[in-house]
Amino acid sequence: MRRQRVTSSSIASVGYRERDAVLEVELVGGAVYRYFDVPRAAYDALMHAPSHGRYFNAAIRAGGYRYQRAR
Repeated sequence: MRRQRVTSSSIASVGYRERDAVLEVELVGGAVYRYFDVPRAAYDALMHAPSHGRYFNAAIRAGGYRYQRAR
C-alpha cells in the first residue's frame, strides 16, 4: 500500500486501500499499524484534519477499529 507523508510530530505517513477499507498508519518511530473496516470518510477527515495526530488518537485509535501491527 502506498502511504502519503504527512506533517505531524507523531505520524510519518498514512495510506488507505478503499477496496477493503484498510487504513495504514506509520508512526514517527517506525511502527506501522493497519486498521480494518475504516470508512473512506474517516480517512478523508484524517488527511484534512488540522492536527493529524489529534484526529488519529480521537477518531481512529479510540474508535474501536480492529487493528494489527504490521512492523
